[in-house]
Amino acid sequence: MTARHSPSSARRAPHRAAGTKTPAKRSIGASLPVEPVSTGSAKGRQTRQAIVECALQMAGRIGLEGLSIGVLADRMEMSKSGVFAHFGSREELQIAVIRHYHDQFEQEVFYRAIEQPRGLPRLAAMVQRWLQRVSVEMETGCIYISSAVEFDDRPGPVRDALVAMIQTWHDAVRRAIAQAIDCGHLKPDTDAQQLMFQIHGYILALHHDARLLRLPNSLALACRSLDALLRDRATPAGLPLLLPCLPEERSAGDRTQR
Repeated sequence: MTARHSPSSARRAPHRAAGTKTPAKRSIGASLPVEPVSTGSAKGRQTRQAIVECALQMAGRIGLEGLSIGVLADRMEMSKSGVFAHFGSREELQIAVIRHYHDQFEQEVFYRAIEQPRGLPRLAAMVQRWLQRVSVEMETGCIYISSAVEFDDRPGPVRDALVAMIQTWHDAVRRAIAQAIDCGHLKPDTDAQQLMFQIHGYILALHHDARLLRLPNSLALACRSLDALLRDRATPAGLPLLLPCLPEERSAGDRTQR
């Protein structure tokens, strides 16, 4: 990964010896709770990672609140005490799942999108990658959305971690919108907060109509809506830089049939 500056707040790098230079890793997750450094064995760290991955798969369908040490132990063919040794509480497990989901989202969406030049190419790539992620989660479930329902009115560390994850991503998209305005790719009267709200609204509508209503062609509808939204705000200089929200073969047809 090449050196880049963070679109949110940069992580503070550890002190290094004079004369050494280490590229700063660009990240959207600087405000997430910092995961404690494991002092266990390599095997222990691998086991913890496997537990988190299993828990994430479960949480996509049953939600974070559906996770329990007992059920997870059965899935992992471990004892409850064995799972508990890696996570002191269910809350710690839930936060670890949120962090792991965030890391995956960051790798699949954010890092790939910022390979594009600043302005509308980068913003369009963010929207495209976000849609691609949601198109998969139409079948597996989305931690962003399911956990928002579970924790919207429940203060505590789990809600704080979830809010930090979502907010840092939204901030990154808003920055991309602002950069596109500065580059002359979006109309100067574009309201970054309003455009972010509209983009997110289409993402939520896609997830709702695909998973709950099983609406045929919901992905194609979302793609066309987002394309139209960005084209409406684009300047003549920005229009040629727009890419389809998803390749035609991905958006065509009904992805919602089970």
